[in-house]
Amino acid sequence: MTARDDILDLGKRMSQSIIGQEAMVERLLLGLLSNGHLLVEGLPGLAKTRAIKSLAKNLDAELSRVQFTPDLLPADITGSDVYFSEGGKGEFKFQQGPIFSNLILADEINRAPAKVQSALLEAMEERQVTVGGKSYPLPPLFMVMATQNPIEQEGTYPLPEAQLDRFLMHIEVGYPDEASEAAIMRLNRNEENEAHGASKAPVEQKLNPQAVFDARKEIGAVTVSDPVEKYMVALVFATRYPGRYDKDLAKLLQVGVSPRGVIGLDKVSRAYAWLKGRDYVTPDDVKTIVNDVFRHRLILSYEAHASNTSPDKVIDRITELVAVS
Repeated sequence: MTARDDILDLGKRMSQSIIGQEAMVERLLLGLLSNGHLLVEGLPGLAKTRAIKSLAKNLDAELSRVQFTPDLLPADITGSDVYFSEGGKGEFKFQQGPIFSNLILADEINRAPAKVQSALLEAMEERQVTVGGKSYPLPPLFMVMATQNPIEQEGTYPLPEAQLDRFLMHIEVGYPDEASEAAIMRLNRNEENEAHGASKAPVEQKLNPQAVFDARKEIGAVTVSDPVEKYMVALVFATRYPGRYDKDLAKLLQVGVSPRGVIGLDKVSRAYAWLKGRDYVTPDDVKTIVNDVFRHRLILSYEAHASNTSPDKVIDRITELVAVS
């Protein structure tokens, strides 16, 4: 099997246990292939935690879950130096924290104070942890999926824009349709029977992480033509200088997308094209994933908030106005 066949099979196996959330499964794969981190926002019970667990279950990788709470400390994530005494001699040894896993589920990241958030986000950006003046590298396969609850904002510490920018994509998860809801009930029923020994779940072979690294090499060879490259840049600049395209749009935007945004747009577009079996990026590839890459990087104006205008509405308007040159 090729690397692409392996990744597609991984997505297929994940979809068998995450019903009605095909877009989230695809975005998880795109984050994995693009070597980036994901911020997932959705109501409770929409399989956010189940999704990252399913990825770890089908990939030969270690998963750590950290439940973010107001009393969490940075050392609870990164680890700390612990004093050991043996034979009358003592020394400090570094005890690794949960951040040293391959896949990190940062549950309700906005429940923890800024220091804890910064500890996680520093590891995301630098791919290393520094404790006691010494740096410790994180595993080569490393991805953080942080979750947020959009409705319970009391007692939360919203992520600053500069920290949000470090996430490759911001994924919004919605309700499944009626058919998927019924399938979810049947799946849960079967899993309960398996847990009680009524039936035995088949043993599934886990995908070797080397397939992910091979896929990333192939994605590096995916080409972006000059017109598509200019189109990406035009989309970014439309968020920074919206008055060039529409006066009403200019009233809705306060701050546009950073250079990290166009880098992310390029990475995810190439990964998406590769996943679809092409070695080149089309404008439609860019349009498909631009909302997920831009959504958390826009700062809307007071007027936009007053009129209940969402970032997605602004991005959709931008894609309508910006043409491929």
